Amino acid sequence: MTTRSFIGIFVCVAFVLACSNKNNKKVGKTELSKEDSLKIDDFKQKAYRQNLFSQEYHKYLDSALQINPNNAYLWQQKAMPCFKSKKYEIGMTYLDKAVEYDPENYLEYRAFIKCIFSKQYTEAIIDFNKAKELYGDSYIMDHSYDFFLGLSNLQLNNFNAANLYFKGSIQREIDKNGESWVHHLDWFYLGISEFELNNYDNAIIAFDKVLESYNDFSDAQYYKVICLARLGKLEEARELLLIGEKNSLLGKTINDSNSKYETYPYQVVPEQFERIIY
Repeated sequence: MTTRSFIGIFVCVAFVLACSNKNNKKVGKTELSKEDSLKIDDFKQKAYRQNLFSQEYHKYLDSALQINPNNAYLWQQKAMPCFKSKKYEIGMTYLDKAVEYDPENYLEYRAFIKCIFSKQYTEAIIDFNKAKELYGDSYIMDHSYDFFLGLSNLQLNNFNAANLYFKGSIQREIDKNGESWVHHLDWFYLGISEFELNNYDNAIIAFDKVLESYNDFSDAQYYKVICLARLGKLEEARELLLIGEKNSLLGKTINDSNSKYETYPYQVVPEQFERIIY
């Protein structure tokens, strides 16, 4: 090969790589003029003045996306009200765009959505594990990744795996901040996993931990009633049943910030107390 040929090949390769890098930067981030940035801000403010679930809200965000289609935040803002109104399929198309353009900020959010809203538990596990691998273990919506991995496995009847994840989430919080910082839902779902494994004594211990911080939590009382009855402690079970039913009628149930939009796994409604089977 002549020197001239070698130089020609080198120049071609360099040009291809430069174009590739340029395109990658374009996908990740669009450089905006000051005028375009102001237009986007104006469309966002107009969107936020609309009803969250209205078509007008989406039209203003769509106008902003016409200017900057790579804006992950805008895609997430379109997705969020869809999930809150149970339009999961279309919401996920928007959220997938947010993850495509900014996985560091929105991969964990999509994993959370798949667990609590769209009930895609196997996919939630994949996303949470990928987020752990890429960015490290963390928290979202006041709970650890292990909490949501536990929930997802619980809903797939992988009770042993769920149990280990809930224990890991609890132990991490104890090691970091002390037992008083453990969220009551960590204890509740640990109790549920023990209940499903027929470890009724262990389940009661976990439910009692819940009731130390949320003493009228009817869901924990409901499952504790069943555990007590299966251990032959029928009188104690009957007494707690009356208390739990009263608390359920008062709405003392799961109170996570998103529970107003979605029923959580193993959440109990008052009618269940009426037909409880030991």
